[in-house]
Amino acid sequence: VQLVESGGGLVQAGGSLRLSCAVFGGIFSRYTMGWFRLALGKVREFVATISWSSGTTYYADSVKGRFTITRENAKNTVRLQMDSLNVEDTAVYYCAASRGRPSQYQRYYDYWGQGTQVTVSS
Repeated sequence: VQLVESGGGLVQAGGSLRLSCAVFGGIFSRYTMGWFRLALGKVREFVATISWSSGTTYYADSVKGRFTITRENAKNTVRLQMDSLNVEDTAVYYCAASRGRPSQYQRYYDYWGQGTQVTVSS
């Protein structure tokens, strides 16, 4: 199973970006999908997760109300719409797939992408 993120870049504070993650191999519609991020000098942290049916979503408190996770099973793709970005959102964003239920814990995710850089300037 291969996960490939795209959509990262440089944006000014207050702006928006949309990240995408394409999944190759496996049965995408059976995976819980998640987004995590790693900022410089910090540990990788949970951002958002979505169940296989899109019926369940969870968000980190720091992004709740600003970020939206969606998936399109027909295209084997999960997206992260990020609005009202601030400098604290600067990080490498990772897509991950889990064969289990939606979780904020990284140990439950089985497959990971290489990450895409998001930089928010003030």
